[in-house]
Amino acid sequence: MAVSSISVALFKKMVMNGAINLKNNHKKIDELNVFPVPDGDTGTNMSMTVMSGVREMASCESSSIIEIGKVLSRGALMGARGNSGVILSQFFRGVYVGMKELDHNFLSIEDIMNCLESGCKVAYKAVMEPVEGTILTVVREAAESTRANIASFKTIDDLLKHYIAAAEKSLGNTPNLLPVLKEAGVVDSGGAGFLEIIKGMNMALNGKMLEAVGEGSIDTKSAIESVNKEIKFTYCTEFTVDLKEPNTFEVNDLKSVLSLLGDSLVVQKENNLCKVHLHTNRPGRALDAAQKYGVFVKVDIENIRLQPTHVEKGVAAKVEIPKKHFALIAVCFGDGISQTFKDLGVDYVIEGGQTMNPSTEAFVEACNSLSAENIIIIPNNGNVVMAAAQASKLVEGVNVQVLKAKTIAQGYASLMAFDAEADMETNLSAMTEAVEHVKTGEVTYSIRDTEIGGVKITAGDFMGIANGEIVVSTKNQMDALKELLKPLIDEKSQIVTFFCGKDATSEEVDLLEDLCKEFNSSVEVEIVEGKQDIYSYIIAVE
Repeated sequence: MAVSSISVALFKKMVMNGAINLKNNHKKIDELNVFPVPDGDTGTNMSMTVMSGVREMASCESSSIIEIGKVLSRGALMGARGNSGVILSQFFRGVYVGMKELDHNFLSIEDIMNCLESGCKVAYKAVMEPVEGTILTVVREAAESTRANIASFKTIDDLLKHYIAAAEKSLGNTPNLLPVLKEAGVVDSGGAGFLEIIKGMNMALNGKMLEAVGEGSIDTKSAIESVNKEIKFTYCTEFTVDLKEPNTFEVNDLKSVLSLLGDSLVVQKENNLCKVHLHTNRPGRALDAAQKYGVFVKVDIENIRLQPTHVEKGVAAKVEIPKKHFALIAVCFGDGISQTFKDLGVDYVIEGGQTMNPSTEAFVEACNSLSAENIIIIPNNGNVVMAAAQASKLVEGVNVQVLKAKTIAQGYASLMAFDAEADMETNLSAMTEAVEHVKTGEVTYSIRDTEIGGVKITAGDFMGIANGEIVVSTKNQMDALKELLKPLIDEKSQIVTFFCGKDATSEEVDLLEDLCKEFNSSVEVEIVEGKQDIYSYIIAVE
């Protein structure tokens, strides 16, 4: 299609279409997970990340393409889930950085090129140790190839066609850069998800608008409403604005914007004053929306979660609550595991981890809901660490640090080393040492045939995973467990803790102590009814 510039309306359509295309193909992306476990979620994470940006963008009525890029970036940032989702959110942040100095309200061929290159640069900077053969490689090589040929492009369609072809070539080469991909017989899932977004954007450029299939809808209104139903609004926000133009001010204009930010909304105009009451997770956004109508006479923001009582109309009572020295946040799945972490001192449990990675915003909300000077986040999953780290930079007035605990076993061990009276440096050092010395075991099942690390795996097999490596795959669950314990328990082992899943039978659980004693007769065995899905057993050996 002969398009030489992209307007605000077309840009929004393109991003929306890219999000729909990924959503429609997210299960295919999930299946590219290297490990054949049923919690592969790259496609899901990336889809939810870009959808978060789309919802923010769709609710923004600005006619400025720079402002639209900013809102899209912010939405993706807060909604980022999993490592690939965080990288994707940083790509969109780079797109915004690439357009923020524009002196016109459209994107030319050169502007698009600059945005793609900027997206690449910012995404790389977000990763402490970039690994080639991932989404980063696809983004970089596609941009480099497109830049090298930009003189030949007459239209933006020409540019995107070349970019997509270069991205497909790069994606196909990822197994040659990452041996684990070649062994598993898959391409990089993050790169594949990114490619679906760009393909969808190009479809919109050519007039082909997609519809979401399967569960859920990307319809703007229903999407926003469904999100609002899921969110527990933290801040009771009240303010009064002295209106600049009270005679022309329309209550519904402000009300329509604020209604997207929360619930319990009341907007009243009295002469030259406008009074607002709103429950929201983003009081700053509400204030920004109102400020253009005048100046603030009064602002009152209360954290509802910290209040022991509320007045009848839902306005939080003003109670001074002293800050704790320390608070802990942990990501857990399974009711029993969550309760165990709470019993060990965790103040706030975010549900998820294995099957649903929490967003950056979930961590920000958790931090803001706690009254503490210092907060340690315990991710308990390697695919959650980046979102937690991203959130720690967005929380103001609190010292927030992320512990590099990548498994439930590591997080569990770290809690034994935590001292509420110590300082942050001492706690991080002690908890990190505990993480490094615990061994992690997991028993789950395979969802496809493959071979990893010399272990042949058949769909439906029970797999034993020791410290992130598949060591056994067999038809019998107890056989898998026995083989798994071999590399985990030795003469130095002192305590073995089993978090038993929903499908662990009482007969199997009764055998656990005897199994451990076969490898070390003096080892202590603890049994926790974890009640988790997918993983029959999660094991911590200290």
